Amino acid sequence: MRQVVGVVPVVVIGYWVFAHRALLVAGAGQLLTADVRWLLAACGVTALGWVAVSLARQGTVLEPLPAGRLLATQFAAGAANHLLPAGLGAGAVNLRFLQKCGLPLGRSSAALALYLLCESVGRCVLLLVLLLAFPGALDLGALHLGRLPSGLLLPAALAAAGAVAVCAAVLAPAPALRRALRAYAATAFTDVRSLHARPSRALALWCGSLGFPALQAAGLVTVTLALRVPVPVGHVAVAYLAASVAAALVPTPGGLGSVDAALAVALVAAGAHATVATSAVLGFRIITVWLPLVPAAVTLGALVRRRVV
Repeated sequence: MRQVVGVVPVVVIGYWVFAHRALLVAGAGQLLTADVRWLLAACGVTALGWVAVSLARQGTVLEPLPAGRLLATQFAAGAANHLLPAGLGAGAVNLRFLQKCGLPLGRSSAALALYLLCESVGRCVLLLVLLLAFPGALDLGALHLGRLPSGLLLPAALAAAGAVAVCAAVLAPAPALRRALRAYAATAFTDVRSLHARPSRALALWCGSLGFPALQAAGLVTVTLALRVPVPVGHVAVAYLAASVAAALVPTPGGLGSVDAALAVALVAAGAHATVATSAVLGFRIITVWLPLVPAAVTLGALVRRRVV
């Protein structure tokens, strides 16, 4: 059974790639006219992003984690993240990895929650800093429906529906759920205090939490430079951070649809033409999602077979 389960990610991702082959071909055609040096830089920045995530994950627990397996798990989690919505795939892989490293379920889940919280805080802090540095980065007056590709309207509608659903779930929890959340929060708070009493763990946690969104923004910047998008670098970084914060409201697998739409809208608001913005988003997603997808699925299968996760 474990051998069969190890092959499932490869089969699912392979079918997904086949189903979206037209999109990949179109994006590859756009990238053929791009500056190869900047595309290679985008690949390098993407790889550094997995290192930043590994650093942040280590910062969520006191116990030292095996560095090689931790990095491989973060790479493999990218494939699992495209099978389930709202980051549940990556969370499940990391939860299993932490348990295999000897951490109990309560502490493992608290570590996952702490990572999500710190990464969200880091993303919002970077966005606020860049908005102060580039106050005119997003021109919301440029967002007319006629300027946006028609394919973005459905993801935008899903974003609004997702926001309503999340608010409803948060504002009306059941009494039993409230009690469980209070007990869970007490355990998590104890872990947070212990971690921040260790400067090495606190530094790893916050450097990784700030570094990952910064590297992702740098990845989009390098793609726009490769495609010669006429938008200032700082404005592109603001567009990415604003889009990623907005897309978090829509729990789609791997952010498909929600991230694409939010990035295109943000780039248009930053001053790019809709066609150029779509090409840049497509190139960015190919480098950060599609190219690593099959190798990540193979790595995930290998980690399952070797009982690492």
